[in-house]
Amino acid sequence: MSIKKNRAIVVAALKHAAPYIRLYKGRVFVIKAGGEVFTSAGKTNALMEQVGILHQIGIRVVLVHGGGPQSTELAAALGLKTTLVDGRRVTDGDSLNVATMVLNGQINTRILVACRELQIPAVGISGIDAGLIRAHKRPPVERDGHSTIDYGFVGDIDSVDADILTKQLDNGLMPVVSPLSCDESGTILNINADTVAAAIAAELNAEKLLLTTDAAGILEDVNDPSSLISYIDRAALQKLRDSGSLTDGMLPKAAAIDAAIANGVRRVHVISSKVPDSILLEIFTNEGTGTLVVDDIGGLTPAEQSQIS
Repeated sequence: MSIKKNRAIVVAALKHAAPYIRLYKGRVFVIKAGGEVFTSAGKTNALMEQVGILHQIGIRVVLVHGGGPQSTELAAALGLKTTLVDGRRVTDGDSLNVATMVLNGQINTRILVACRELQIPAVGISGIDAGLIRAHKRPPVERDGHSTIDYGFVGDIDSVDADILTKQLDNGLMPVVSPLSCDESGTILNINADTVAAAIAAELNAEKLLLTTDAAGILEDVNDPSSLISYIDRAALQKLRDSGSLTDGMLPKAAAIDAAIANGVRRVHVISSKVPDSILLEIFTNEGTGTLVVDDIGGLTPAEQSQIS
């Protein structure tokens, strides 16, 4: 490619992105990245380069991370069994120790190292710090009307102290949040990262919540990658849940999406972590890459439907 043509492409891209930059500058985006993104330094840097661009153009970013694959891998190395129910991890005492080591020790630190290299002023924090996330231990729940599941040291969120994050954002920092919390007696609790991201997005009145996943987005048929749904509303999402079209890790995501929108988050995007630059493409192009979820598709104008996917 000639230098002249390459310059033309760069200029065209900047012109195309300019309206989005004006629209989103100063707004809050909450990004949840699953542990699969942090399985290597290369993948971590690729994600954080995108996040860094958002920060640098004035978008106030809060990053929430998971750590499922790493927790499963470490548990196996230690001879521990991993149990998932409807995409949610059962956490006994040993599993909680694993989650603490992985989330706070390994992944949060790896992200901060990448931010240091990319000159992103990031600060690591967990739900325990300063009472950011107040939670209680989930009681055993009845499932399918005939069995009871005890999730162990899994927490349900009572409240989020958004002021803790707002102060960091106001000081030009980017919070990197581990989804661990504790109850009022100091018992550490493991909370699903999608759930944490949704609660934080609602409390911060976020413009967008972006959930990265292994899948291309929300699929109409889980066995057909080409059945990607470009945009969907809460009612249609519920129908997919009821029909059994959503399975495994997409189930807690769907619950988090519903909670976020119900509590005021206008747009939730589900995008693939495997697509290069998927966050930037979703935000700064008409086509996007994943699935947009809103409260009511009928509330989108034809222009919005063509511009947001």
